[in-house]
Amino acid sequence: MVDDGAGGTTDDGSRAGPRQAWAGLPWLVRSAVLWSACLVVVVAGLYLVGKIAVLLAPLAIALAATLFLTALLDPVLLLLRRLRLPAALAALLTVLFLLGILVGVGALVWNLTASQFGELSQELDQGLQRTRDFATSTLPVTDAQLDKLIRQTRDGLGGGAPDPVGGARTAAEVAGSVLLSLVLLFFLLKDGRSMWHWVLRRTTGPNRDVAAEAGRVGWRTLGAYSRGTMIIAAIDALGIGLALVLLRVPLALPLALITFLGGFVPIIGATVAGAVAVLVALAAKGPTIALLTLAAVIAVQQIEGNLLEPLVMKRQVQLHPAVILVAVTAGTLIAGIAGAFVSVPITAVAYRVIDTVQRHRQAATARPA
Repeated sequence: MVDDGAGGTTDDGSRAGPRQAWAGLPWLVRSAVLWSACLVVVVAGLYLVGKIAVLLAPLAIALAATLFLTALLDPVLLLLRRLRLPAALAALLTVLFLLGILVGVGALVWNLTASQFGELSQELDQGLQRTRDFATSTLPVTDAQLDKLIRQTRDGLGGGAPDPVGGARTAAEVAGSVLLSLVLLFFLLKDGRSMWHWVLRRTTGPNRDVAAEAGRVGWRTLGAYSRGTMIIAAIDALGIGLALVLLRVPLALPLALITFLGGFVPIIGATVAGAVAVLVALAAKGPTIALLTLAAVIAVQQIEGNLLEPLVMKRQVQLHPAVILVAVTAGTLIAGIAGAFVSVPITAVAYRVIDTVQRHRQAATARPA
């Protein structure tokens, strides 16, 4: 027998080294082992990232919201810069422009609808009661079973009794995140491009071109998403609000506002806003108007999904609906409503950046030496 130098022998086959033993396994077993090991590493990495994201959720949400607003307001900043304004003054005026719009719109909506929000709650309660009566009269379910299901759902969503200390801590975190976002927004508008150039100057070789292209594509994608989402949400709110006015459904303006806010959460937000409108129509006008409202909501959402979204978003931020649902669900689980708002733009930007880097690598591989 001849020793193979790896703790085994190869001439008589009595003892095989690790490499020979691995090579002797069927290819299916080897593939399963390799894929399983890769899956364990990926899951462990995602778990660690998720834990870090949960611990730093307020900071992560503030950064994501800041980037979203910076991309949205970048055209306003560029317009002010073309007027020869200093960078700091242009950034400050842009932030004040944003605050003016938010305060103005909020005050206008509040003055027009503050007295109607109580009525909206009553209309929703009546709509839910009619839906409950319809379910118990047509489906094989009793009132007690339905009450138990509603109670279990409410407990699952609410997590038990409200905690005053937890509520105060959450309010403080939200206020801190908003203030941090405004401060970061000013600095990113003022120095964002110089920061990016500083990063590029410290990237050498062919990686600089890849990083520059990936950065341009990611920023273009974020800007297209932010502006496109606002346009589509406004059109959805206008279309559904007009339908509610024509059908003489009460509370058309608050429902249009809910539709506009829901437009920033793809798929899920539009579904929830449409359901609220149908419930109010059912409570106020009966099943016929509710069905017409449902038809109007579906028509507006179909026009938005099949015509407006491809036209406004182009091909820069298109994601499969399954990917959007997973991203929104993951964002909601990590950071609640705020996570649902920012999950899709983060996913879209990450996809476009990874795709750009991959195309550059493929081009470098195909290029002759």
